Amino acid sequence: MLRIFRKSKITGAFITGKEMRYDGSIGIDKAILEEIDLLPGEQVHVLNINNGERFRTYAIEEKARSGKIVLYGPAVRMGEVGDELVILSYCLLEDKEIRNFVNKTAVLDKNNQIKGK
Repeated sequence: MLRIFRKSKITGAFITGKEMRYDGSIGIDKAILEEIDLLPGEQVHVLNINNGERFRTYAIEEKARSGKIVLYGPAVRMGEVGDELVILSYCLLEDKEIRNFVNKTAVLDKNNQIKGK
């Protein structure tokens, strides 16, 4: 049996920009993507702490250590610059894989720099 488990989590992320004229996604600082093993194009669930919105999109890579968390395309309607986000990704695991699986978390500071795991 396959079960859905959280693979990666970013907490304390703040929206730094919005760009309507794009196909749609969320830009995330490359250093954060690498820290939590999230690949460009990978599906993410985005939870907006400020307004309660939840949406699903895919990650794109922003410049490493830029602190950028940018909403693109239709996602711009889901938050405002300065809103705090939680960003999650999931994976499918076999029962035998679950006991040894370790998910990854990045806790960000007010500048979207990694301050903890």
